[in-house]
Amino acid sequence: MKTMRLTCAQALFRYLIAQKTLINGKKEPLFPGAFGIYGHGNVACIGQAMEEFQDELPGYRGHHEQNMALTGIAYARAMRRKQIFIATSSVGPGATNMVTAAGVALSNRLPILLLPGDTFASRLPDPVLQQVEHFTDPTVSANDAFRSVSKFFDRIMRPEQILASLPQAIQVMLDPADCGPATIAISQDVQAEAYDYPEIFFEERIHEIRRPHPDTNQIQAAAEKIKSSKQPIIISGGGVLYSEAEKELSDFAKKHNIPVTSTVMGLGCMDNDDPYYIGNIGGLGDRSCNNLSKDTDLALAVGTKLADFTTGSWSNFENEDFKLVSINTARYDVTKHRSTPVVSDAKIGFQELSKTLGDWKAPNVWFERAVKERAEWRDYVQKQSGPTNQELPSYAHAVGAVYRNADPSDIVVTAAGGLVGEVVQIWRPKQKNTFETEWGFSCMGYEISGALGIKMAKPDQDVVVFVGDGSYLLANSDIYSSVIYDKKLIIIVCDNGGHMVINRLQIAKGGKEYICNLRAARATNLQFVDFEAHAKSMGANGETVTSTSELEAAYLRAKKSDKTYVISIKTHGYEWLEGSAFWESPTSEIHTSEANKVAYKDFTEGKKKQRKGV
Repeated sequence: MKTMRLTCAQALFRYLIAQKTLINGKKEPLFPGAFGIYGHGNVACIGQAMEEFQDELPGYRGHHEQNMALTGIAYARAMRRKQIFIATSSVGPGATNMVTAAGVALSNRLPILLLPGDTFASRLPDPVLQQVEHFTDPTVSANDAFRSVSKFFDRIMRPEQILASLPQAIQVMLDPADCGPATIAISQDVQAEAYDYPEIFFEERIHEIRRPHPDTNQIQAAAEKIKSSKQPIIISGGGVLYSEAEKELSDFAKKHNIPVTSTVMGLGCMDNDDPYYIGNIGGLGDRSCNNLSKDTDLALAVGTKLADFTTGSWSNFENEDFKLVSINTARYDVTKHRSTPVVSDAKIGFQELSKTLGDWKAPNVWFERAVKERAEWRDYVQKQSGPTNQELPSYAHAVGAVYRNADPSDIVVTAAGGLVGEVVQIWRPKQKNTFETEWGFSCMGYEISGALGIKMAKPDQDVVVFVGDGSYLLANSDIYSSVIYDKKLIIIVCDNGGHMVINRLQIAKGGKEYICNLRAARATNLQFVDFEAHAKSMGANGETVTSTSELEAAYLRAKKSDKTYVISIKTHGYEWLEGSAFWESPTSEIHTSEANKVAYKDFTEGKKKQRKGV
């Protein structure tokens, strides 16, 4: 067998470059790029290999390890998991900075290859710079923190170990049922060691994501459950997007006369004009969808893990005859809450289930009610998000002002905080696949970094970021990245003076304003940030507006800008769109105020409606 003598780091990148993927029938790199912040543990060898192969696998400079990994995760989501980014860090704090990003990828079932540096396999120089020591277990390093938030974890202690490890990591990241982050920690002395690698290891390989086909018996059982229903709904999750099953979803809904709701991660699976799309369901959802969910006798959940914001902490289904049918590639997801399971790819699942259902349709009176509920809710949202002359516009007013002026192809991005709830109810996609977010981990700081990754994946579309002042202050360095790499973003900073959505929860639970609201943060020299000046200091364009009419005009200027444009607007911290679903959040049993007592009563009433299951 012919061999090639390479260092472990060189072999790593040569192998990754040989991996290809098919996108719209065209062969593309499976790994389109790598983010890196170099330091002790990755600069000398991984860094050198990245430079040697930069023409085939371009490298990008990160400014914070968490942020650069979030950018890579968002890129993978925008590419529907067909391409995977790499992120490499130093051995100590640089590595642990990426743990949060790994949690985002794991929670959202998204791939990223994390390559943190590690300590010396030889242990001769121990303890080395940035090494944490466990006195009774010398095999442990800071990188063991990745184990709980990785789908695949390995520590490379010999150069030949990558021969077995890399193929396994890639298969996990491409597995639709088990997709998530892969962490390969390579001991820094091993990175430098040479080995005679088989040349066959570096042969080009083209990967395609497999589509699991459903079991016939499971399809039959699911069809029987659906045929017995009179008031069914579809809950469309992010898995519909990853499967690229948007057409199959629309065709299925139309053929069988079933109204469609979406999770936060599934938003964008249907456009606003589809007659069967009702809206978003659950804790951040529309009253129209939640009214339907309370009366539905069957939910067909497709490509969703059925998180608490989707199910209203499992209180949203009040019909005593309620049944659940789930289509998902993951066995774990289809087993939840006594569901009738169909382990399947979403696209194939829709096709096979539709064949088995034949000409069956849900009663038209149920669909007519859904249409009526949708119209009533949209009227409410339109009024709440329309032009206003009030001194401080609400989040809804700000989102509505941008939405009215956005092109159908504009992609909106948001993440943690109160903006998610307002955006998902107002920004009804005018075109499919124009809503991107992170809601599985609800990670503050994802907004700008994630938007950068989405812009890298979709450079011909404008990417619009809605971010609160709290998240902006947590992570904003990728404004600079977007400027130096010519990846223009439009960033709307809604400044309401603190972490005001959590302030809202604090008050709702009977507590008093404390720390969340900047004005209640015990600051001895309270000041507010000039976000326009801050953005300009990083090379972006920026302006501050004071009304929705000014915001609309500024947005049109931002559309014409040739680089990232930040618009700051002061917003109301206490005005929100109406909520319509219970969400379980702990409420003190010992009441220290009348407000606490009322909150606890509401909490116990919501708990009574919860569906009991596992």
